[in-house]
Amino acid sequence: MTYSKNLLRADFTASLVVFLVAVPLCVGIAVASGVPAELGLVTGIVGGLVTGFLPGSSIQVSGPAAGLTVLVYEAVQTYGVSALGVLVLLAGLLQLLMGALRLGRWFRAISVSVVQGMLAGIGLVLIAGQLYSLADAKAPGSGPEKILGLGGLVLDTVGDSAALTAFAVGAGTIAVLLLWPKWSAGARVLPAPLAAVLLATAATAVFDLPIARVEVKGLLDAVQPPGLGDFGNLASIGMLSTVLAFTLIASAESLFSAAAVDRLHDGPRTDYDKELMAQGAGNTVCGVLGALPMTAVIVRSSANVAAGAKTKVSRVLHGVWLLVFAAAIPGVLGMIPLSALAGILVHAGWKLIPLRELGPMWRQHRAEAVVLAVTALAIVLTNMFEGVLLGLLMAVVKTAWETSHIHVETEDPGEDLPLRVTVLGNATFLRLPKLQDQLDALPAGRRVELRLEKLRHMDHACGLALSTWEEQHNKMADQTAERSRTAEPAAAEREGEDLLT
Repeated sequence: MTYSKNLLRADFTASLVVFLVAVPLCVGIAVASGVPAELGLVTGIVGGLVTGFLPGSSIQVSGPAAGLTVLVYEAVQTYGVSALGVLVLLAGLLQLLMGALRLGRWFRAISVSVVQGMLAGIGLVLIAGQLYSLADAKAPGSGPEKILGLGGLVLDTVGDSAALTAFAVGAGTIAVLLLWPKWSAGARVLPAPLAAVLLATAATAVFDLPIARVEVKGLLDAVQPPGLGDFGNLASIGMLSTVLAFTLIASAESLFSAAAVDRLHDGPRTDYDKELMAQGAGNTVCGVLGALPMTAVIVRSSANVAAGAKTKVSRVLHGVWLLVFAAAIPGVLGMIPLSALAGILVHAGWKLIPLRELGPMWRQHRAEAVVLAVTALAIVLTNMFEGVLLGLLMAVVKTAWETSHIHVETEDPGEDLPLRVTVLGNATFLRLPKLQDQLDALPAGRRVELRLEKLRHMDHACGLALSTWEEQHNKMADQTAERSRTAEPAAAEREGEDLLT
C-alpha cells in the first residue's frame, strides 16, 4: 500500500484522539499503581515509539493497562519502586523468547472464561481500592481488607468535609464519563476521559478546593533504571512468580485485545507471534527505564480505529505527542486532582467486569460462568497469580469432565457364555465413579468379557480399575458358580431323603 497524503491526514487526526484518551489513563494508572505519574507517560511513549514501529498488529495501541494495576501495586509495595524495572525487564525478555518460539498463537487456547474472570477480579479490586482514593483516603493492602473497610470509609467520609469535597469531584468525574459520550458534539471535540479530567481540574483550580493533587517529579527524575542490586531479589520465589504473572497476563491481554481489534477493521490481521515480540521489546525498554509494564489496550485501540487510523503511523505519532507533553508541560500534571483520576479508574474497573455476558453465559454455558466467577472471587480473596492459576485449573478440569463421556453396552451371546461388555468414549479418572456404578450393576454371578478396543482414550487410573474389576468380578462369578454346582447334589440328596421318609 502506497502511503499518501490522505492516509497521513487520517493517521494524524487519529493520533491526536488517541493521545487525548491516553494522557489521563496513563497518569491515573501510574498513580493507582503506587509509582510517579510520569512513569505512566513513559510507558505510553515507549508503546508508541518502540512497540508502535514493530510488526504484529498495525492498528492497536499499547501503553499502561488498568488490568495490571493491582498486580503492579502489590509488587511495588512488596519489593519497592526500584525493583519494578527488573520485573518488567524480565517479563519483556520472556515475551521476546515466547514470540521467537512461536508461542503467541497458543494464547488463543486460554479459556475465555478465565480471561474474563481475571479481568472481572482485577476490576473488583481496582474499584474497591479507588473508592478510597475518591475520598483522598489510604486504601488497605489486600482485597478482602478493602471490601471490609468500605463501611468505615463511608462513615469517615460523611464526617469529613474535605473527604466529601474530594468524593464529589470524583463522583462528578464518573458522571461526565457516563454522560459525555451522549453529547455527540462534545464527544467529537474531546474524548470523555480528557473532558472529565479537564472539568475536574478546572473546578478544583477555580474554587481552590482543599483536595489532593498529583505529585510531579519531572520526567527525568521519575525514570529510575534498575541497578545491579535490584536483581538480587530474583532468588525469591515471590519475585519470580510476579515476573511470570506479568508475562502471562500482559501477553494474554495484548493478544486478546488484538483479536478484538481485528474485528473492528478491515486491514491486515494480527500476526500473534510478531505482536508478542513487539510487546516484549516494549516491555524490555520499559524495564530498562524502570517504568510500568505495557500491554495492548482495547480502549485506546478502539479509539484509534474509530478515529479513522489506517496504519501504524497513528500509534507512533501518539507516542510523539505524549513525549512532547511530558517534556514540555509536565507541570500541568500537578493541577490534576487525585480523586478525578480515581473516578476514571473506577469507571475503567467497572468496564472490566463482563456484566452483559454473565446472563447469557449462565443460561447457555453454566460451567463457564462458574469458572469466571471462581476466578474473579479467588483474585479478590487471594492475589492475581493464585486466582488465575485456580481459574486455569478449573477450566482444565471442566474441559476434561465435559470430554470424558463414557457409557457401557452389553451383549448376551447365551447363558453359558460370558457377557460381552463394551466400554465406549473417553475413560478418565473423572468418570471412574460413574463407570464403576454401571459395571457393578451387571449380574454378579455371570462372567464378563470386557472389551476396550472402542475407547478413544483411557488414562492409567481407568485402565488399572477396569482390569482389576474384570478380574475380581469373574473370580466372584466363578466362586458363585462353584457354590451353585456344589449345592445342587446336596439339594438332590436331601430331596431323596425326604422322599424315603
